[in-house]
Amino acid sequence: MLTAFVIGAILGAVTGIPIGPVNVAVIDAAYRHTLRLALAVAFGGALADAAYALLGIAVVGPLLKQHPVLPAILFGISGAVLIVYGFVTSRSRPQDPPPGAARDVASAKEVWSGIILGASLILMNPGALVTWVFIVGSYLVDITAAEGYAASFGVFIGSFSWFTLVAYLTHRGRHVLGDKMAWIPRVVGWLLMGYGVYSLWRCVKYFLV
Repeated sequence: MLTAFVIGAILGAVTGIPIGPVNVAVIDAAYRHTLRLALAVAFGGALADAAYALLGIAVVGPLLKQHPVLPAILFGISGAVLIVYGFVTSRSRPQDPPPGAARDVASAKEVWSGIILGASLILMNPGALVTWVFIVGSYLVDITAAEGYAASFGVFIGSFSWFTLVAYLTHRGRHVLGDKMAWIPRVVGWLLMGYGVYSLWRCVKYFLV
């Protein structure tokens, strides 16, 4: 279970690195408003990440065990998705914050609005669904239900830790996340494309052997 948790935590942190809507909303909230709002957005985004990860493990995993050909197909799908996603990530730039991301509201209301915003930005993003259900689900196929919950909790911890770091750095220094962050999406994008090619090869190899 500890291994599953650690893997989930790493996946949660790594998938949060590319500059996407939640990162932008966290940065905007910490930069223009309060650290509290930024952390609420981070919490909501991390919860949604964990939910998608659990969906991938609980729903897709068992299907793969029942149908041995599905892993190869999913390797092909995830490989193609990784290449496209990696290419887009490598060329990504910070986006404009979504409507409502920086709304100034009072305490408890501020927290709830941030949580809802963070979760919505993940749940309504088809790219996030594909990432967790197909990519994560296709690789975490030999774990028990308990390990699946541990991995999903790890995803939440990793994702929330990354978004919290972004919020803290933005809050501490307005320009800390400027040009210094520009190389991260490029490196992550290249790695994703490389792994996508490897996944496609695993798909082709299954049907050739």
